[in-house]
Amino acid sequence: MVTATPPRIGVLALQGDVREHVQVLRGLGAEAVPVRRPDDLAAVAGLVIPGGESSVIDKLSRTFGLREPIRAAIAAGLPVYGTCAGLIMLADRIVDGIDGQQTFGGLDITVRRNAFGGQVFSFEADLTVPELGDPPVHAVFIRAPIVERVGPGVQTLAALPDGTVVGVRAGNLIGTSFHPEMNGETRFHRLLLEMARGR
Repeated sequence: MVTATPPRIGVLALQGDVREHVQVLRGLGAEAVPVRRPDDLAAVAGLVIPGGESSVIDKLSRTFGLREPIRAAIAAGLPVYGTCAGLIMLADRIVDGIDGQQTFGGLDITVRRNAFGGQVFSFEADLTVPELGDPPVHAVFIRAPIVERVGPGVQTLAALPDGTVVGVRAGNLIGTSFHPEMNGETRFHRLLLEMARGR
């Protein structure tokens, strides 16, 4: 009997909560590896862009020569999941970015940075995510962005009770404002693994 090789999933390891994503992915049976250089990126079947500080991730991705390879990989169909700052990095447009801030793009959305304020305004909420089924997702929001505009072709995965969009998907890209890796929620990572296996 031939055992399928577990997919190799990269976690962009420039800044942010890299370790937590690696632990979730390894717990799901994936080979999880840090991505710090273009050669690392070329060897993975999927990528997680973690939470952290989007402006720092942007600057370091350019410093380490990763920005253009990641943009090219997204355009070529690499499955990518971005959480919090990672969602910002996948957005085509940012509101309240710092001067000169760039993203990798790929999601036809407009995202507002730090939409709920600073760390003191962090909160948790239970969200219905029809694509994931029951139970609801217990979501942790830390200096979280929100999606202010969703373009055609982008699916809303999750929203707060007031309708604020906090989770989206389009093709090979998934983005959430919240941090499922913080509280044992694995279904978004499973979705990424399914896409990686299907490539």
